[in-house]
Amino acid sequence: MTGAPLLKVTGLSKNFGGVRALSNVSFDLEEGELLGVIGPNGSGKTTLVNLITRFVKPSSGKVFFKGKKISHLPPYKIVRMAIARTFQMVKPFYQLPAYKNMIIPLYSPRMKQLAGGRYGDRDAVALDLLEEVGFERDAQVAYKVAGALPQGYLKRLELAKAIAMQPDLYILDELFSGLSLAEVASIVPIIEKIRIAGKTIIMIEHRLKELFRIADRVIVMNYGEKIADGPAEAVMEDEAVKSAYLGTEAQDG
Repeated sequence: MTGAPLLKVTGLSKNFGGVRALSNVSFDLEEGELLGVIGPNGSGKTTLVNLITRFVKPSSGKVFFKGKKISHLPPYKIVRMAIARTFQMVKPFYQLPAYKNMIIPLYSPRMKQLAGGRYGDRDAVALDLLEEVGFERDAQVAYKVAGALPQGYLKRLELAKAIAMQPDLYILDELFSGLSLAEVASIVPIIEKIRIAGKTIIMIEHRLKELFRIADRVIVMNYGEKIADGPAEAVMEDEAVKSAYLGTEAQDG
């Protein structure tokens, strides 16, 4: 690959009062790459994502996307630049049907911009997107209220909302969390389809085996610091990683 990386993170740090949640984290992400971010609970993974997407203001450091500095922008402007994220704690509109939960992304300013000012039949688009992520149309699952759906469908709904934004960079926070092996296996092909389309993905995960099968590269976080960065096989052999995290997790799967 040539030229500037799609995403460049330089010296990113965050203090919460007297607590150093993230300390001088830097990395580049190339277009089309799938980067895994792993680490123990409280290691700074979600804080890193929140800083990149500006849900939290960094104490220091910079973030560049497509060569432009974005670490000073509000989240809605970052979304317009073609970055979409999912959240570990899924919070849909529980009283609305699943397909109506697609209203916000499908009527967002970014979508209006992409559609040339015309929204079209958003309900039809919503149903198509939900079918794409595994909502069986013949079972009318998309018409069920979100509060009646199991966790696996709620995670699919979260992914569908990100896909609806047509981003160039997906940031997926614990997408596999709480899912069965079968549910994870059904979602992996959706992620692979996104990759085939040339999109770039950051995945924060605790499900190491599943992540390592699809990730090009893995960053390991511990106590707010990046302690390793490389192919999964090499990262797993790093002594610092073994002692900090993988010693038990890798064996447990």
